[in-house]
Amino acid sequence: MLLNRSERKFPRVVIIGGGFGGIEVARHLRDKEVEVLLIDRNNFHVFQPLLYQVATGTLASDSIAFPLRKMFKSQDNFRFRMAEVLRIEQESKIVYTSVGDFDYDYLVVASGATSNFFGNANVEKYSLGMKSVQEAQNIRSYVLQNLEEAVLRKNAHDRERFLNFVVVGGGPTGVELSGAIAEIQLHMLKKDYPELSKHEMNVYLVEGLGEVLAALSDKSSRDAKRYLEELGVKVILNTVVKDYDGLTVTLSNGDQIPTKTVIWGAGVKGQFPEGINQELIQRGNRIKTNGQCEIEGMENVYAIGDVAATVTEKTPNGLPGVAPVAQQQGKYVANHILGKMKNDNNVEDFKYFDKGSMATVGRNRAVVDMGKFHMNGFLAWCTWMFVHLLSIAGFRNKLVTFVNWSVKFFTKNSGIRLIVHRYDRQLPSVKPTEEVEQV
Repeated sequence: MLLNRSERKFPRVVIIGGGFGGIEVARHLRDKEVEVLLIDRNNFHVFQPLLYQVATGTLASDSIAFPLRKMFKSQDNFRFRMAEVLRIEQESKIVYTSVGDFDYDYLVVASGATSNFFGNANVEKYSLGMKSVQEAQNIRSYVLQNLEEAVLRKNAHDRERFLNFVVVGGGPTGVELSGAIAEIQLHMLKKDYPELSKHEMNVYLVEGLGEVLAALSDKSSRDAKRYLEELGVKVILNTVVKDYDGLTVTLSNGDQIPTKTVIWGAGVKGQFPEGINQELIQRGNRIKTNGQCEIEGMENVYAIGDVAATVTEKTPNGLPGVAPVAQQQGKYVANHILGKMKNDNNVEDFKYFDKGSMATVGRNRAVVDMGKFHMNGFLAWCTWMFVHLLSIAGFRNKLVTFVNWSVKFFTKNSGIRLIVHRYDRQLPSVKPTEEVEQV
């Protein structure tokens, strides 16, 4: 039961979003004299860095998701409500949701981000995003459905659109996803679909900048590009997607690629409920905060993670949208709230400690940057696996993930290739030049 403000013994901290930032706030308020209420549309936390492995069949979705109630089962001051947050009202300090209204003393907006299609309506309508478990499952089903459709077509020209896969965005998501799809082409296609040739399948990675993994070091960028090309990925740089009609993607260089599968990883934008002053919304639909993660003009209201633009003299462009930023901000905000409760306003601004960046490009291939130290190849791949394995919530999830990775390493074969639900999309129909095979 959640008590009203007049009935509560301790102040209430409402957290919107069960991502990396939100759960860190809740964790660091454990055993403190506050009432913690976490609100999320899902009842689980998702380890988003491994969504691409769900999309490509290496892992099941429940291997990277963990129930929020179970995560905090031993935290007595924690409560959870599965709901859609509709609006924030600052004056009355109330959060309006689909299951009721909740008052707060302190509010943390950690609602994360969604795909940013930069106003391209056609691309948004026909391409596939990958920011949630549901979207990752849709990609897996859709990729397999296209392979099944390709088998039915005898003419190579008819199979082309079903066997071309275009990934847009050369950041960690795009690099890791395109590498994983290329491994399907190399190691799985002929085993599962002997009617098809791996030479018919093509994986494209389209990036608007002149390099992939632009946020990492130049060496990591070069290594990642080389690894992708070794896997057979066609890397297209200095090029953006101009249009996509569901059957053909048109690039800024004038090229056209016939494909039914465009996976969008080229950008994200913050998502948050109504009630935030529109003058505070920055580039990427992120909420401007001060150096202490507080939303300007909103008393005791914070924004952290992908939804926040922490703009200071030292960070004029905000902070990168990565999990460590959200986690460190979550810990900082929890301590900031506790300090406010003690009337201690002498708190230093948030400082992000960059522990390094990494990305994997298929089996035995990865890049790692830690300050001036750089690793690549097998050692970097092992480091990437170790760090991600430790970061997954729950012992069972860690164990299942490790087993799946081990099996894939030794067999070069990812085994979760089930079309549990058919993902139907409203796309233009493709008429074969020859009759579809009849069994």
